[in-house]
Parts: sequence; C-alpha cells; structure tokens
Amino acid sequence: MELLLVIRVLLRRWHIILIPVIITAAVSLPDVLQNGSAVSGGFTTQMRYSAGQVLASLPDREGDLQDVWNASAFTIDALTAWVHTDSFKREIAAVVREQNGVEINTAALGVAADNDRSIGQLFLSYPDGPQLEMIAAAAVEVLQTRSNDYLPPLGDEPALVAILDEPQIVAAPPPLPDRFAPLVKVGLGLLAGLGLALLAEYFDNTLRYREEVESLGLPVIGAIPRHK
Repeated sequence: MELLLVIRVLLRRWHIILIPVIITAAVSLPDVLQNGSAVSGGFTTQMRYSAGQVLASLPDREGDLQDVWNASAFTIDALTAWVHTDSFKREIAAVVREQNGVEINTAALGVAADNDRSIGQLFLSYPDGPQLEMIAAAAVEVLQTRSNDYLPPLGDEPALVAILDEPQIVAAPPPLPDRFAPLVKVGLGLLAGLGLALLAEYFDNTLRYREEVESLGLPVIGAIPRHK
C-alpha cells in the first residue's frame, strides 16, 4: 500500500520533480559538450632523450667503452632527478620569457621524468596548448645547455642531450571528478525534485482516493467514476 501511495505521488507531482532536473541538466550541458576539449584536463607532451658527458671530461679509457655507457646511464639518472626540482621549472620559464616574451605560470606546469638506463623520458603538462609547445622547446634547450649549472660532476660543459622524439602536444582527458560532475549535478537535481514533490504533497490536504477518506474514519457511500 505504501509503495502504491508513493507511485501515485510521483505520477501526480512529476512536473515538480522535473523542474530541478531540467535546470541542472541545462547548467551541466556546457561541461558535457566540452568533455573532449581538454578544458579541464589541459594538455600534455612527452619526449625521450639520450644523454652523456663530454668525452674530454671522462677518465682515460683502456680498450673499451664501458665507462662511456656507464657515464651515460649516470647522466640520465642525474637529469631525471634534476627535472623534478623547482630550478628546472625556473629555467624553462626564463627561456620562454627570453624567446617568446611570455610569462608562464610555473605552479600550473607539471613536470615528471623517468629513465630506462641510458634513455630518459620527460613528461610535461600545462593548461594552455600553444604555451605548452613553447615550454617543450624551452625544456629541450634547458636540458641541452644549462645542466652543468646544477650538476657539478659535469664540470664546465653541459650534458650532451639528444632528443629522440619530436614533442607532440595532445589534449589530456579531464579528471574523473570533472567527467562525472554533470551526472552528479543531475542526480542532485533529481533528489531536490523528489524532496519538493514530497513537500508539496505534505501541505496538500486534498482527498483523491477512497483509501484516503477511509483512513480518516469516514465511510464511503458512493464514488463518481473517472470520465474516460
């Protein structure tokens, strides 16, 4: 019986329930349309590189190149650690400023790195695509020209860095909370609509069904059938 009453309320107050749902759906529509434009997720790029020290800075070799490859692996390890520091971001910002006259927000710049022995990987993310392209070019220059300022074992010469991949700027998918935000908003609108429907029913004293009359202790002596 209670389920029947709830169904009757929902059928009777459906227009009240729909009002918040329609409003929240309209508000969420721009987010749904922009879901693939990386407005929330920003842009990313990555590149692989090899690196080594200037040969003159290495110890004398006798018959093999083992020390050269070891130096390369150690150099990649050092560069991987360096790019995680604030100094690397500051150098990138300085190069972008010098070359393009653009001031970037280093707090919004995401930098990550990894390495597989003698191959390094650099990952960059930024909210603005064209500026990320400038940042990627600046990151290459910083790697190739300024590493010796922060890595004393390199001496007076920066590491020899060769970029293996041309940086490609791609749109990053929005974060999971942003993807489901429209559904959450519509769900909240549905709950608000149900609450409004129940509130309207609570203040409505109209008797519509035989059961409602009988619940008041009044006998029903007749009923007018619904006109069809």
